[in-house]
Formats: sequence, C-alpha cells, structure tokens
Amino acid sequence: MTDRVLILDFGAQYSQLIARRVREAGVYCEIKPGNIGAGEIAAFGARAIILSGGPASVTEAESIVPDASVFKLGVPVLGICYGEQLMCSMLGGKVEPSDHREFGRAFVDVTADCAMFDGVWGTGAREQVWMSHGDRVIALPPGFRAVATTEGSPFAAIADDKRHFYGVQFHLEVVHTPHGAALIQNFVRKVAGCVGDWTMAAFKARAIQAIRAQVGDGHVICGLSGGVDSSVAAVLIHEAIGKQLVCVLVDTGLLRAGEAEQVVKLFRDRYNIPLIHEDASDEFLAKLAGVSDPESKRRIIGNTFIEVFERVAKRAGDVDFLAQGTLYPDVIESVSVKGPSAVIKSHHNVGGLPERMRLKLVEPLRELFKDEVRALGRELDMPGTLIGRHPFPGPGLAIRVPGEITRDALEILRCADLIFLEEIRNAGLYDAIWQAFTVLLPVKTVGVMGDARTYERVCALRAVTSTDGMTADFYPFDMGFLGRVANRIVNEVRGINRVVYDITSKPPGTIEWE
Repeated sequence: MTDRVLILDFGAQYSQLIARRVREAGVYCEIKPGNIGAGEIAAFGARAIILSGGPASVTEAESIVPDASVFKLGVPVLGICYGEQLMCSMLGGKVEPSDHREFGRAFVDVTADCAMFDGVWGTGAREQVWMSHGDRVIALPPGFRAVATTEGSPFAAIADDKRHFYGVQFHLEVVHTPHGAALIQNFVRKVAGCVGDWTMAAFKARAIQAIRAQVGDGHVICGLSGGVDSSVAAVLIHEAIGKQLVCVLVDTGLLRAGEAEQVVKLFRDRYNIPLIHEDASDEFLAKLAGVSDPESKRRIIGNTFIEVFERVAKRAGDVDFLAQGTLYPDVIESVSVKGPSAVIKSHHNVGGLPERMRLKLVEPLRELFKDEVRALGRELDMPGTLIGRHPFPGPGLAIRVPGEITRDALEILRCADLIFLEEIRNAGLYDAIWQAFTVLLPVKTVGVMGDARTYERVCALRAVTSTDGMTADFYPFDMGFLGRVANRIVNEVRGINRVVYDITSKPPGTIEWE
C-alpha cells in the first residue's frame, strides 16, 4: 500500500499548498478537518501527520485543537505556524500574543542542525521565509530544542529528535519560502521514511481496478463538458469499462465558439465513446432572461442542467452510476473547517445529486489536483491540445457577461474571446498561461470609428499564470501584443469599441469576475 501522510486543516488558506508540496515529493496525502476524532485519525494509517496553520489563536478557548492521539501514534508530526503553536501548547510549552507580530517576508537564522534541515539548511545560515502570525511560542515543551530564530520569534523552528516532532513558525508551503518544498520533502521522505511511490502510472492502474470493482456489470453516464476534468474522467472510465459508459454533452448555449462540435468530434471519432449531444440552449437562455445576479445565474444553470441531464439519463436506458470530474480541491472545500478555505468557492456541488435520480457517484479524480489530472491525461495518451486546455467555469460564459445575458451579448463575447485566444496561440504563449478569457462588461462608452461616433460595449481581457489555481498573477503581455488584440477586436467584433486589460493578481480565496 502507498505511504500516506495526513494533513489536519485548522482553517488555513494554504492547506492545499501543503498537500501539493507533499505530493510533489512523491508521497500521497489527504487533508482532513483538524477536529476529526481519534478513530478516524488511527484508521487513516498515516506514516506522518502535518498540522496546518489557521486564523485562530491557541490562547482562545474556542480555538480548534486536534485530538491528543496525534502525538501518541508514534509517527512523525510537523506543525506549521498555528500547528507549531498547537504542538507546544498541547505538549507542555507556552504560547502568548506577541508584541512583535510578523507578517510577510522575514529571515530566520539557523542555529542548529536537525533531520528536517539535512542537506537544505546549515547551521549559521540566514534563510528567507514567509511569516503570518500574531502569537508566538515563549516556552518549549520538554524534549524540544530551538533550531532557528527570528527577531520576533525565538522559536521560529523547533525539533524533538527522539519523537520526530518538528515545528516551524513560518509557512514552508508557499513559494516565498524558497527552500520550503525541500524541507517538506525532507520531513516526509527522510524523517517519516515514506518511499515516494505516488505516480500517475500507479494511480491509473489503481483507479481502473477501483472503477471496475465499483461498477461491476452496471452502466455509467458521464456529464461531459469538454473541459480537462470531465474529459480525463470519461477516458479513464472508458478504459476501465468500455461500452458500459455513455457520455452526455449538454449544450447550455453558454459554451465557447465551436466547443460543442469539437467535443463531439473528439469523443465519437477518436475514442468511439457513445455520446449524446443534447442542445438545450433555448431552455437555458429562456430561464436566464432578465437575470443579472451572478449567484442567481449559477443556481438557474445548475438546476436546469440537472433537469436536462435527468431527462437524457432516462432516455439513455438502464443507468446505475453517474460519473463526475470532481477534483480534490472540491472535496477539501466541501468539508473544510471554518476559516478562509471554507468560502473560496460557492459553485461546487460535490455529491449533491437529487435523490430522485437514484444514481451512485463514480468520481475517479477526487484524489487529484488539477495538474495531476493533466498528468493522468498524458498517461492516458490524450491529445496535448485537450490536456493543456485552459480551465473553463461550470456556468460557462454566463459569468463572463456581468449583468443580463442575451444571445447578442454571448455572440459578441464569443467572437472577442476567439480572437484573444487565437492571438495567444499565434504568439506561442498558450501553454505559458493558466487561463485566459474575455469579459463583456455592462458598460458602454463613446468612441469614434472613421467619421462616426459609436456607443458600444467595453471588453476586458484577463490572462493569469498559476500552478494550482489557488493563487494567480496576471500575465505580463507586451504592449505590442495587447495593441494587436485590441485592434482586431474593435475592428472585427461589432458591438465593442474599447478593450481593457485586467492586471489584478489573485490571492487565495478570491473569485474573479462574478
């Protein structure tokens, strides 16, 4: 069985990044709420446990604490920020509010060696880290020693070598701690002794066996959007059970230009997967008429999708299972403890099927992050043009048209979006960008085209770089590129006379253009 690391989440906005770093070290891990019981902790069978950060203070009575059994299982434990403070508080140390709070970039002085620093940090080194705390440890529990300090944190890193307990006041998981990933790898590989055999080839083989065991002789229906997640899920399931799978593409009228036709061609012609193409665009757009509120749009689209999908499922015949491209971030956010990570997204419906559908869920990707899904797609020999495709939101273009949705507005947006993506590909930049799209703003401006005045819409361009979709920064296009795109859109798309570029960065927990 693959080695497993358990991450206990105390509401940290960076918990998913901890998991990413552990998996990058080749070790499987899962995130669970920090207050799960002793039985669930023991049943997980972890080789090591990591305690995340969090927004609370251990000095407050209502703060979330882990079950004391985490320190009695005989496995290594790493506490990060709030996790270090929990460890000290629960094992006999002392934590108090600090008069020297540390937020942002800081530098630690390495004062001693320890197993977690081996080959990464040496005694006497001064290393950059990322701090985010208002409390500090002022007394260590028995058995611990300080191995790194800062001006505001005399116990910035601590170690109990005998029990293999480690704590750091800074955040190892973020890129602003340059060697943080290497320290996490040391913890899970060298300290905990995990083999590091978490690979996509191994996952693929295990997932195919699990699908066959779950489905048996039953039949599966899969909602196929053409995006990376549902496409990889469909191909994986098809490899496992073949003709027992049927896919359904519900055309909501909110897809990008030519998207439905591309999906039908790929899955019918290349993979020979039975595919039902249900054009329900009139139904969706009729229900969205006059609606401007983004959350109302989401609810209407979600409810209508279920209604249409249910009708198609009945026509498809005897179906026992519904396949979904649920990813691990969706699962985490659906069970997260109270904190920033609990409110990142409001549109996922993990396991939220109506009871009347009486279909059991098949979610073969629910253990994977987005980049791992792409790696699985490559393992399945899927085309790079599909695997590298930019993410597309479930509600489609509905949230790229702030305000009321009309057919004219959608057509204007499709044309502008097509030009933007075409120019990105022409410039060889598509794979360097995580996501690029256009937004048709509910604003009109006066312009002059030729000898005539115009009064038309404003189009916003958005392109970001990211590795995990949690944080993002705008892509730094040169002005020549932006000039070409703007010129083409204004000249070729009737209804737009001005183009702007969004250079906002995206911190964890924010939602864009909604």
